[in-house]
Amino acid sequence: MRTLLHRRRSVRAAVLVAVAGTAVACGGGGGDTGGGGDGSAATGTAAPHESSRLAGEELWLDPEGHGPAAVREARASGRTEEAEALAPLAEQPTAVWIATPENPYPEVERVSRAAAEEDRLPVLVAYNVPGRDCGLYSAGGAADVDAYLAWIGSFAAALADRPAVVVLEPDAVPHAVAGCEGVDPAARYQLLSQAVEILDRQPETRIYLDAGNADWVDDLPALAGALRQSGIDSADGFALNVSNYETTDANAEYGLALSEALEEGAPPGTPVAHFVVDTSRNGAGPPEDAPGGEGRWCNPPGRALGEPPTTSPDAPRLDALLWIKQPGDSDGTCGGGPPAGQWWPEAAAELVAG
Repeated sequence: MRTLLHRRRSVRAAVLVAVAGTAVACGGGGGDTGGGGDGSAATGTAAPHESSRLAGEELWLDPEGHGPAAVREARASGRTEEAEALAPLAEQPTAVWIATPENPYPEVERVSRAAAEEDRLPVLVAYNVPGRDCGLYSAGGAADVDAYLAWIGSFAAALADRPAVVVLEPDAVPHAVAGCEGVDPAARYQLLSQAVEILDRQPETRIYLDAGNADWVDDLPALAGALRQSGIDSADGFALNVSNYETTDANAEYGLALSEALEEGAPPGTPVAHFVVDTSRNGAGPPEDAPGGEGRWCNPPGRALGEPPTTSPDAPRLDALLWIKQPGDSDGTCGGGPPAGQWWPEAAAELVAG
């Protein structure tokens, strides 16, 4: 039986406050909590950075993922060469996206139970916020606030007390910060904060609120403020580079800077925000000839798989490298691709070859 490693954020915060208080009383530096930086202020001696909060966890590989399914189909049809070419996509755990307005309970429960039976940690993406994707290639989402809250409540209930990582609403916060027609930023942040609160009731759920990527929002204080209004202090951290191609190094640097921006003005004892990075397709980085705009992120050619998923990355405050976007899934009807989220065999083969 799995040892319960995760605890409710309120309990963890109280423990961190107690530990910090003990350290100060003994003349040592503070812990890795908001308002205390790296703990070096009290003594002038820098404390080592806190390691991954997911260290030791083994990620779950969904046999129904697009990569494993494509390999099985190719083998069953006698397309041995194709199956061998796509084999790397069947060997790495990827996230399961829950992105339809229908009741998410059955699919979330399937994933949660299957992972728990193997003593593995699943990664799920909750992607149904009203006004999703600012009306772009993944437009849609719940009809209104009430529909969304009912949806996320069902999502959370299906997790029960089983361990899971939830990446909450890719692009929702940075779109609101950058400006999105028809989206009231304050209302969206309040809705996301409610979603975090609902998910946080499940004792073994780790919540990472999406924060865009290293090439999007330059105003870190503004982004930090938006994340705080969206409930980041009750989550485990934030997610970067979801469905994007920015390099791991760029996102690690950006994530650390954003985490530090979140520390400023945080209530005493607030745990420092850690983060995860999507490395599924960033092995070659973004296209050099596309400094900005759609060509940088929407089905750019010549890309490659990134570093394999791991829960023990060697970077400050970085909890995991994850394959959140399933390699081979289209970004949208751009660059010759099918609709967003659909399997695109040619793109999958190109990523593996890259």
